[in-house]
Amino acid sequence: MPYFDHNATTPLAAVARDTWLRAQEEAWQNPSSPYRTAAQVKIRLDAAREKFAILLGGSAEQYVFTSGATEAANLVFAWWAKTLPADALIAVNPTEHPCVLEPAKHFFGDRVRWLKVDPAGTVELESLKVCHLLSDKPDRVSAVVVMAANNETGVLQPWAEIAAMCREAGVAYLCDGSQWLGKLPAGGIGGDGFVIAAAHKFGGPKGVGLLKLAPQSEGLRGQLGGGQERGHRGGTEDFPAIAAMGATLADAEQKKVFLEAERLRWRENFERTVGSLVPGVRVIGAGADRLWNTVSLVMPFGDNTRWVTRLDKRGFQVSTGSACATGKAGPSHVLAALGYDAGEAKRVVRVSSGWETTADDWQALAAAFGAVATEVGTA
Repeated sequence: MPYFDHNATTPLAAVARDTWLRAQEEAWQNPSSPYRTAAQVKIRLDAAREKFAILLGGSAEQYVFTSGATEAANLVFAWWAKTLPADALIAVNPTEHPCVLEPAKHFFGDRVRWLKVDPAGTVELESLKVCHLLSDKPDRVSAVVVMAANNETGVLQPWAEIAAMCREAGVAYLCDGSQWLGKLPAGGIGGDGFVIAAAHKFGGPKGVGLLKLAPQSEGLRGQLGGGQERGHRGGTEDFPAIAAMGATLADAEQKKVFLEAERLRWRENFERTVGSLVPGVRVIGAGADRLWNTVSLVMPFGDNTRWVTRLDKRGFQVSTGSACATGKAGPSHVLAALGYDAGEAKRVVRVSSGWETTADDWQALAAAFGAVATEVGTA
């Protein structure tokens, strides 16, 4: 079945599977154990850090392997809550993933300042200036949180400019790179700020991710206890999963990300075709820079679950939005931040492809939307 829900989770890439299996045979020991074979795994673990430093930037010592982006985000916010002034304010993009929003609200509560976004969902740089990044005013924020690419709409954020502003102001910065990595070039992502990511968003295994530490955050060491990850966290490192994560990201960097322009044309052709087959459909973030793989459609009629189930029967797997929000009451917080009402939010269908998706797959899905429109419209 053509799979169009890659932003929720990706199938395990072949290179990740091969790397994982080989590591399970050769390097399954606990890298913290005292004997020689374990020490050899520790060497390979340190080499994995070097690989990520080459791919993303910074030094190997800045990389901490986690269970995913959720753990990494919680680690950063807990660190900020411990080290920033008791009355510190933080500025947060309102369309962040829940793994970022929830710890932000938990640790900072009413000290969160929500950044302004334009109708497409792009953070307005002027709203950062309102946070007095370059002044000593009392309402100056101490940290900024803006993702690289949105998981629901694919809209790209100006993270490079934001990172530069934060660096100039001496303000901490956190960038969620989960949807960017493996789709667009990774080099330099997040600038000198913290970066979090989850491997299963770009072809790696579930249950493993990374945290790139900001250069000034060495005090993070030992915060959660345990002797693993050079004192940054507790828990046995899953080297086979870490190796698989590194292999799939390196493979994407070397063989795939340069194909972005071609894949972008396929997505744009899909949008035009659906627009002609289903009059009145709208693309969220149309006109903004977006990931080549992501389209969020506001259907002109019909509940989104009806579209999803009927497309599923025709062999196409799409979603109603973020898998992490499934089952929660109310419309998507992303759509609410963009000004969509509850009725519109219930008509949104998200399509997200992968590198294996072909141009024919895109066009077949567009044709299926056209065919399903008749069923939904009369149901």
